[in-house]
Amino acid sequence: MKQEHKLYAGVAILVALGFGVYTARSGARKEAEQHHVTAAADLPTVKLSKEDADKITKFVIKNADKGEVTLQKKGDNWELTKPLSAPANQANIKSLVENIQKIELSALIAQGTETYKKYELDGEKSVHAQAFKGDEKVLDVFFGKSGSRGQMARVAGTDAVYAAKGYSSYQWAREIKNWRDTEILKFEDGNAISVEIENPNGKFSFTKQDDEWAGSFYPRGDNGKLAAKAKDWELFDGGKVKNMLRAYKNLKASDFAEKGADTGVDEPLTHGGVVRIKLKDDTGDFTVKLGKTQEGSNRYAVQEGGDGTVYVVSSWAADWATAEAEKYQKAEEKDDGKDKGDDKKDAKKKLAPGKPKMVQMPPPMPKGGSQPKSK
Repeated sequence: MKQEHKLYAGVAILVALGFGVYTARSGARKEAEQHHVTAAADLPTVKLSKEDADKITKFVIKNADKGEVTLQKKGDNWELTKPLSAPANQANIKSLVENIQKIELSALIAQGTETYKKYELDGEKSVHAQAFKGDEKVLDVFFGKSGSRGQMARVAGTDAVYAAKGYSSYQWAREIKNWRDTEILKFEDGNAISVEIENPNGKFSFTKQDDEWAGSFYPRGDNGKLAAKAKDWELFDGGKVKNMLRAYKNLKASDFAEKGADTGVDEPLTHGGVVRIKLKDDTGDFTVKLGKTQEGSNRYAVQEGGDGTVYVVSSWAADWATAEAEKYQKAEEKDDGKDKGDDKKDAKKKLAPGKPKMVQMPPPMPKGGSQPKSK
């Protein structure tokens, strides 16, 4: 065979091989696409429309780490009905209703139940989310481990593991206290016209005059009774009252008292303090009683006239109620870099008035001699 004929034959073989590879790859890709479409079509549907989500009347969420809660819609508001009965956090449930519209299954990971433990879907670590529209259950899904392939999930009644998207563990895996309504007080601090604080140290009385705060302090004696008003409070700082009001205008609970806890809210003048706030135009009067510390400087608190819920408030708010007079004062001015404490120390170093200054006398002269020479 001539050289050019060999070349033509080789080219023909290469073309044939290339066409075969292309045909094989195209067939494999088409088969994979068909399989993907079939698999996607076979996935259970869990995603809810906005219309269906807005009709949800109950959530039951069992969190292996944080317990089980039941949230029930009553009228226009939500309530926590299990493990206790209390007003629910409306904003957190609104976020839940919004998130449920985003959850959907995206792929099949494994058939059967053998991998449930591997993907934390066996109940020991999973979050079991159920939603009801009246008596109809519209969602019943377990959420487990999250990894490179997404959020692992399984649907009740289906023996398989799926990848899910749209699920927010932050929205569903909350602690029980975060399902409760944490709001204690809410008002405009600019509307406050008077504040009274009473605690074991005494009583503070603050009144607003032309947008500026004036203050008086009544110290408490050793007998526990209030003494007469202290003299002019020269170091009083009205800005501190404004700071105090910022802490109370949107007062929220950081936690709640456990059943049977020794809170001390019944004896606030012994264990904590009482805060009374009056708003202008008779738009509101608020009284909060603070008791013992719960953790660190956080304290138990209860709103007078409320539903009796004993909250825990942060130390930032609690410290204004339990303070001594210095907390509402300006820092003492310094003179020539020294404060009054330094002046007192300096004064102690000085000799008392009229006391003679000690002077070292030279040694006596020897008899019959002259003054000894100094060395």
